Amino acid sequence: MASWTDRYWNSADGVKLHYRDYAGNRDRPPILCIPGLTRNARDFEPVADRYAGDWRVISIDLRGRGGSAFDPDPANYKPMVYVADILKMLDQLGIADAVFVGTSLGGICTMALALGDRERIAGALLNDIGPEIDRAGVERIAGWVGKEARFANWDEAIDKIMARNGDIYPDYSRAEWERFVRRIAREDGASIIFDYDLAIAGNFESAASAPDVWPLYQALDGRPVTILRGELSDLLGAKVAERMATELADVELVTVPRVGHTPTFDEPESIAALDRLLDRVLEAQKKGQP
Repeated sequence: MASWTDRYWNSADGVKLHYRDYAGNRDRPPILCIPGLTRNARDFEPVADRYAGDWRVISIDLRGRGGSAFDPDPANYKPMVYVADILKMLDQLGIADAVFVGTSLGGICTMALALGDRERIAGALLNDIGPEIDRAGVERIAGWVGKEARFANWDEAIDKIMARNGDIYPDYSRAEWERFVRRIAREDGASIIFDYDLAIAGNFESAASAPDVWPLYQALDGRPVTILRGELSDLLGAKVAERMATELADVELVTVPRVGHTPTFDEPESIAALDRLLDRVLEAQKKGQP
């Protein structure tokens, strides 16, 4: 596993936030990884293992997740607050632009940031998310997000999470399920719990039911963009993904077989898609494009 340094920054409203900083070439824009709703910086270990050294990789914990502090006001768990947090970190580090890799909620944050500050985006990979969200996926997530869950040990956590999500990753071995669970959960005394503030669920339905989001996606036009979709996804429909592939000038749609919401970057197809995106970013830089 690639080595990293744990670093922190403070949001404008004083919440202490965490990111993993994997060292890499400072002559390139860093790869900035933004996780999904209940996820954290550990999700991007495969990305760091692949690119750290050649690229600086910054993998963040949104407020209320992983190593970031919980927000005392749950109303702040919403995309525009996360975007402000990310911009503050980029400003603090003196980073002019980055290659954004956004999984689910992280992709929503990427699109929202593009609408207000597109120059910060050297390229973007949207992982199983788009301007329209399938209701089936929203209802599935709403059925468990924010609900208390404690497991007696790691084996119980693996068994129960595997039973709940088996149709999302139907080909996973038990070892792969253990890797998955250890990324999303943590020890809490003698128990295993999910590694996020349960209060993030309060704004989930309203965020998932946002009005027309296509202008946010279209704001990425002029940047290299990759859409990564799980073949079995119940959140990003095939027709929406196909339309996304026609809306921008420089876009690639990649479907990862036998995976639901979301691809994890453990799949060869996901990493190959990111390889090609990074090549396109470097080519755009050579041509002097912004």
